This record gives sequence, structure tokens and C-alpha cells, in this order.
Amino acid sequence: MYHHRISDWDDAYTNGANIAGGDRWPDAWVDPARAYREGRVAAGKAKLDLAYGARPRNRFDLFLPDAEPKGLVVFIHGGYWMRFDQSYWSHLAKGPVDRGYAVAMPTYTLCPETRIAGITKEIGTAIDKIAGMVGGPIQLTGHSAGGHLAARLVCADTPLSKDVLSRLRNVVSISGLHDLRPLMRTALSATLHIDHAEAMAESPLFLEPVDGMRVTCWVGGGERSEFIRQSALLANAWVGVGGATALVEEPDRHHFTIIDGLTDPAHPLTRALLAD
Repeated sequence: MYHHRISDWDDAYTNGANIAGGDRWPDAWVDPARAYREGRVAAGKAKLDLAYGARPRNRFDLFLPDAEPKGLVVFIHGGYWMRFDQSYWSHLAKGPVDRGYAVAMPTYTLCPETRIAGITKEIGTAIDKIAGMVGGPIQLTGHSAGGHLAARLVCADTPLSKDVLSRLRNVVSISGLHDLRPLMRTALSATLHIDHAEAMAESPLFLEPVDGMRVTCWVGGGERSEFIRQSALLANAWVGVGGATALVEEPDRHHFTIIDGLTDPAHPLTRALLAD
């Protein structure tokens, strides 16, 4: 059985135009994120716009639970490495925070000011900094390009310190991009400046995970077929090189609703991220 050859790579990786009502996003996230952020500030349980490095976008927000944190969740946002900041996603902290975890949301220098490899290093620096502020186990997740970064940071050549790696319990790549080669065929390459060498060096698919790392690839059943394929690729490949992986295709979710489960402490996505 042959898979159909992809003739329009831009369409294959375009989400909004292929989702009914897709033009609602990212604006649909703004008000819920602001409301959650303001609520945690009012409760004295948020630290906003903290620095982890010297560049202007080397910033993060930290949301704290009402009691001493059980551990730390780091959520890395998407936007094809060239859009958005941490402020769009604050409400996604709710599920883990309600379960007693601190949640950090870093942002990073965007392409074309930097390259994907540079973003990987920046997020590594961010996580090392944040891990020094919150004790306990660390859970790492991200959406889309953020899913790529979450997986990339647990590859064997990770910039993370040994201490942080020893505390990492779970990684969940949500709609992650794990093979970057197709992006060279899209208009995104004009901004990303990605070439074959970088695609190979920065694709988790072609790297090995930190030994024994537990990684879940979580994707929506209503997503573009390339995102479903990308999740299956990593879950399959990393089993063969020492990883412990799972693949979850959540029904009736598309690229913009697949992250909603993180707002609910009882949702299977939140439970998978916080699993012992």
C-alpha cells in the first residue's frame, strides 16, 4: 500500500486554513490566558516576565500552586519557531497547578533572528534556570514547534545539565514536529533558513533519547495527516534506541484544541504529563 505523494507541502503544514473556524486562533487564547494570569497574580501565585538570559525574549512566567509545589512542569509554546510568546498560553497551566505543580512558560528568540538550533540552546538555559527555583520532579511538554523543542531537549546531546536530566520524569510532545526535513519544502524555510544539515542535526527522529527517557507523543485525530505522521514517527523510532514511548491520538481534536486538556486537572493529557 502506497501513501499518496504530497504535492503541496505548504498545505500539508497549514493548520488554520484547514480547520473550520480556524481563523479564531490565536486570538481565542488571549482572553482565557489573561484571565488565568490575572487570577494567579491576584492570589500572589504568579511571577511574570522573569529573565533567564540576556536577550530581550529570554523571559518566562511561573505559576505556583497554593501549597508547596510537588514538582515543576515546563510548557514550551509553538508558532513554527517564529511567532508568539508565553502570554498566549497561561491558562494551560491550570490543570497541573490544580494538581499541585508549578508551571513555567518560557519564550525565546524567534527566527529569523536566530535559528532552530539557537532556540534549543535558549530553552535549555531557561529550564536549567527555572529548575533552580522549584524542586521535585520535572515534567516537560510543548505544542507543535514547542513539541519539537521538548523532544529535542531530551536527546543525548541535550544542553540540559545532568542535575536537571536526573529530575526529568515525563516528556509529552503535543502535535510535535520531529522530522524537520519537510519544512525545507515549505514557504516557512524563507524565515527559518533551515538547510539539510540543520534538519538532520535538530530533528529528534535522527537522534537518540537520553537513556530510559519516557516520552509520549500526543496528537489530535482531526489534525493534518503530517502532524499525525510526525507523532507516530518519533514514538516508533525511539523505541528502537532505548526510549520508552507512547502514542496517543485523541479523537475529535484538531491542532488548536489538542492542548485544551491541560486546562483540566482530570484530563488524560494532564494525567499523562504528571504520571508517576
